[in-house]
Amino acid sequence: MIRLLAVGGVLFSLTPALAGVAAAASISNSGTSSIVLIVVENGNRAEVSLDAGGSDSICPTGCFVTLPNGDRLGLAGGETVDIKDGIATIK
Repeated sequence: MIRLLAVGGVLFSLTPALAGVAAAASISNSGTSSIVLIVVENGNRAEVSLDAGGSDSICPTGCFVTLPNGDRLGLAGGETVDIKDGIATIK
């Protein structure tokens, strides 16, 4: 259930499950082959595999991502990242 709160003419959404949670980063692989990303979030390391044309949501609280070519990205959450042939574009 979504509740709305009006304060000074501005509406605020009060969704208990989402209150205070940042949006996750959206990451997609538009390349022609599968890739594996190394994601370090809150000190925890994980491998995220994306098939060609695949996508996933990662890093709701921020993280570091190591790309297959060795480049490292710092994400805060909420970004849209497209990876093609090992090169990331952040929108």
